[in-house]
Amino acid sequence: MSKEEILARVTEVLVRSFEFDSSQIYPTAHLIDDLDLDSIDAIDLAVGLEEETGLDLAEEELREIRVVQDIVDLIHRKLGED
Repeated sequence: MSKEEILARVTEVLVRSFEFDSSQIYPTAHLIDDLDLDSIDAIDLAVGLEEETGLDLAEEELREIRVVQDIVDLIHRKLGED
């Protein structure tokens, strides 16, 4: 899966889970500052991403995520490990 396809899937999860407009989701969007997500939202996001991708995301990996592109890169890297 390409990074563009992953970004589209991540955008779908964010729009579906948090009712964002898709225009609010872009690679450099900061999850806390721009999208106003909190720690509870982060858990919901992780669950949604795991359901969407079938991947197990470790807590340490999730702590490194700051912007949307970090999510894309993490998923891309984990898909390459399979």
